[in-house]
Amino acid sequence: MSRLVWGSLGVLLGAVGLGVYWSYDGYDPESIRGATVLITGCSTGIGEEMAYQYARLGAKILITARRENRLKEVVAKAKSLGAQEAHYVAGDMGKAEDCERTIQTAKEKFGRLDYLVLNHVGSSLGPISKLAENLKFWEDNPDMDFFVDFINVNMISYVRLASLALPLLKESSGHIVVMSAFGGRIPTMYFSYGNTAKFALDGFFSCLRAELMKANRNVSVTIAMLGLVHTPNVDSLMKKTGDEDMLAMAAPVDQTALAVIRGGATRAREVYYPSYSWFISNIRRLPTFLEDYMVLNVLAP
Repeated sequence: MSRLVWGSLGVLLGAVGLGVYWSYDGYDPESIRGATVLITGCSTGIGEEMAYQYARLGAKILITARRENRLKEVVAKAKSLGAQEAHYVAGDMGKAEDCERTIQTAKEKFGRLDYLVLNHVGSSLGPISKLAENLKFWEDNPDMDFFVDFINVNMISYVRLASLALPLLKESSGHIVVMSAFGGRIPTMYFSYGNTAKFALDGFFSCLRAELMKANRNVSVTIAMLGLVHTPNVDSLMKKTGDEDMLAMAAPVDQTALAVIRGGATRAREVYYPSYSWFISNIRRLPTFLEDYMVLNVLAP
């Protein structure tokens, strides 16, 4: 064969080899058996599904949300699926005292903490789903009360919970998992409050990761940059806004939960799921005219 053919074959084999190497992350499901896991925002959606997936893996879980009746149902199902322990704390993570009570409960129930999964989203001023249905530019609806409340619930409380949990996580060489989205890397119109929170989470927890590394603290920080996920809330919103076609590209909630769990267990810096979220998250690496075109024409609701 010619040198060109041999060269092409070598490149192909090299690419396959790198693909195999990168796809093997050393994930061992047994490493989660008996691990203590605190998950916020578990009354529905990804948080609820993560509780069930951790339960199947034999973890000890503590879940939070505001609706106590739903938490009782999730705990009961988690126990039936194999959780070694399952507890709940009903509370509003936008309140400092509820954050403190949640971390204290983890300490009392488990005596340690291996995983802190920050997943909750919401507002004290009304359901997010109703606000998302009435999409407007910020200049047409500069609601500062909602903005401040949203940042408190969806960003400040994440920092507060991580700070409170850090002593426990340092003792266990634990893991922090932060649920985010590609809206934390690129602007998406009509969702300025959501983008602000997600950009801030990326900035704070990336900085925290660097500081922990510099201080030789064996605590990992994984940021999950997610795309559209087929949760009950997304399903309801897409149907109400007439965007049901978008559901075809929505990732199954169970596979999303497993991808995030795997990333946390292997101490991955970032998790991109589904795969297109990697490309969208990195649009700002493109020339500015391409970035603007994508933001204004392709990603616009």
